[in-house]
Amino acid sequence: MFDVKQMLAQAVQRGASDVHINTDMPPIIRINTELIAMELPEVSQEHARQMVLHMVGEEKYKTFERNRDLDFSTMIEDGSRFRVNAHWQKETIAISFRAISSRIPDIDDLHLPPIVKELTDLPRGLILVTGHTGAGKSTTLAAMVNVINQKYRRRLITLEDPIEYLLENKSCMVEQREIGSDCPTFASGLRHVLRQDPDVILVGEMRDLETTSSTITAAETGHLVLSTLHTINASQTVERIIDIYPAAQQNQIRAMLSNTLQAVVSQTLFKRVDKPGMVPCVEILLCTSAVRNCVRENRIYEIPNIIETSRRLGMQTMDFSIQQMYNAGHIDREEAILRSSNPGKMERTLSPKPGQNQTGEVISAATQ
Repeated sequence: MFDVKQMLAQAVQRGASDVHINTDMPPIIRINTELIAMELPEVSQEHARQMVLHMVGEEKYKTFERNRDLDFSTMIEDGSRFRVNAHWQKETIAISFRAISSRIPDIDDLHLPPIVKELTDLPRGLILVTGHTGAGKSTTLAAMVNVINQKYRRRLITLEDPIEYLLENKSCMVEQREIGSDCPTFASGLRHVLRQDPDVILVGEMRDLETTSSTITAAETGHLVLSTLHTINASQTVERIIDIYPAAQQNQIRAMLSNTLQAVVSQTLFKRVDKPGMVPCVEILLCTSAVRNCVRENRIYEIPNIIETSRRLGMQTMDFSIQQMYNAGHIDREEAILRSSNPGKMERTLSPKPGQNQTGEVISAATQ
């Protein structure tokens, strides 16, 4: 048996982004998208139970046993923090840890389009950062909020499950509320937040109808609201929000969304080939009058074409971003093609670099 804190410290030293615990297996870490088994003993069911109990205490462990899922955060001696999900699978306990950087990254170091930083100057409205789990949404949001915190004298309140990046009071007055500890649910926190005199509200995730409705209402009442959704592109994001509502309310929510939505930043991470690490490819939707009309009139299918033809305004498609990252030498050609929305077109677009063949492989001097 090994100590959970020692295991996490070892994962940090190796640069892991995630640690996964399943019974009858050694811990598995993820380093730059690859899963690697740690040189530690297999974890028994009792050992996994003790890990969770040690991290959350008796009271929360009872909640975990009752609900079969529990989100929380934990910290080790060197100050490294982790977002944790404990859950059950095949009647055994499993645990997933996501490493959280102790330092909020500078937005200029994230290889994001410049327009993302400019969005932090907006005084009101709804900004959504979307993508699959592990796409870097929390990092992008934290970097955006950090720009606001450094630049403006505002009251900034976050609702998170759990709190990830710890924000300091800089120019802003900051409050961070953790779901389950400081307030019971996102919806409950949002019901009360408007009485707390916020200027900027960060909602960790729009995960259900009540939370989505409260988030849009907060943006409608003149606040700048930032949140996330697990959607892969801008048009799907708009559709997902509308589809959450009953059919009888969808016309109303289209009108509300067309007035409040300011931008959608959809991103995914690619493994870098020029050096260790990851780099984001990003789709940007800005809510111009043309986009607002599409949302209001249920012509969501026209949004991809608007993005494609509005690059001068700061919009860009995911495929354009992938092409840019490949041309800059950051990502692999084959992965760029496979993960594009139109692989055939992307293959024709991405010409091999000098010294490579059509598949992107390096040509040796003997074959040249």
